[in-house]
Amino acid sequence: MQSNSFIEGVSHKIRRQIEELERVSGVESSALTVDGVPVDSYLTRFVWDEAKYPTMSPLREIVDSIHTQVAKIEDDLKVRVAEYNNVRSQLNAINRKQSGSLAVRDLSNLVKPEDIITSEHLVTLLAIVPKYSQKDWLASYETLTSYVVPRSSKKLHEDNEYTLYTVTLFHRVADNFRTSAREKGFQIRDFEYSPEAQESRKQELERLMQDQESFRSSLLQWSYTSYGEVFSSWMHFCAVRVFSESILRYGLPPSFLAFVLAPSVKGEKKVRSILEGLYDGANSAYWKSEDEVGGGMAALGGDADGHPYVSFTINLA
Repeated sequence: MQSNSFIEGVSHKIRRQIEELERVSGVESSALTVDGVPVDSYLTRFVWDEAKYPTMSPLREIVDSIHTQVAKIEDDLKVRVAEYNNVRSQLNAINRKQSGSLAVRDLSNLVKPEDIITSEHLVTLLAIVPKYSQKDWLASYETLTSYVVPRSSKKLHEDNEYTLYTVTLFHRVADNFRTSAREKGFQIRDFEYSPEAQESRKQELERLMQDQESFRSSLLQWSYTSYGEVFSSWMHFCAVRVFSESILRYGLPPSFLAFVLAPSVKGEKKVRSILEGLYDGANSAYWKSEDEVGGGMAALGGDADGHPYVSFTINLA
C-alpha cells in the first residue's frame, strides 16, 4: 500500500504541476495521454508491457523496478521545479523593486540624465517625501542646511504614498542635509545615475524573462511525458496488486478475471451489489459488516468495506 500511495501521489503531483503551468502560461488545457492515448482509453484497454516488465521476473523485482523508476522521475521533477521557481523568484524580486513604493523601489527608470547634476562641487540628491508633506518640503528644503541651490527641487514621480523630488546642493553639506531631512520625515535615497548599470539591469531582466519562459516550456513538456510514464507504472503496479491479492485470496492455479469499472458516484453501491450477487452466496455473510449481518463476523481483515472480490479504487483527479 505504501508503494501504491507513493506512485499515486507522484502521478497527482505531476498532474497538478501541469495544471499550474497551463494556467500561468495561458495555455488551453489539453487532455492528458499515456502512450499517446487518453488516460481513460489507456485504462480500459490496458495491456501489460512485457518488454518493460518481463512476466518471468519475480513480482518483487517488478515492484522494485516500478518504484525505482517513479522515484527517479519524482527526483527529476523536484530539480526542474526548483530551477523554474528560482528564476521566478528572481523575476518577482525585480518586479517588486520596480512596482513597490518609492521608499523601496528601484529609481533608475524614473530618473533621466538631465535630472541629475554632478560636478566637482555640486551633487543632486533624491528625496522621498510623503504626499501629505509636499508643501512642507517645498517650503523648507532650501533651509535644511547651507549651500542648497535655490529652487533646485523638481518633482519627478509620485505614487499612492510618496513623491520623488530632486534637490541640488554642494557636496560638502550633503551629509548635513541628509540628517536634517531625516529629522523632518524626508528620506534621501542613495542613487548614482549610470547608463551602463541601467543597461545591465535591463539585459538581466530580459535574460530572466527568457529563462523563465524556457524553463516553463521545458517543464511543461517534460511533465506531459512524465505523467504518462508514471501513470503507466501505476497501472502496472495495480495489475501486480490485483494478481497477488487474487492468488492470496483464491489460491492456485490462477482462475480469475480482472476488469475496470467506472460507475457514477451514485451508481457505485448498485454495481457492488450486483458484483456480490455473482458470488456464491454460501459464505456471503463472511464478507459483510456487523451492521449488515446483525452482529456476525466482520468483513475480511477487519475491513468494513470488504468484498468477495479484489477491488481497488483508482482516483484520477
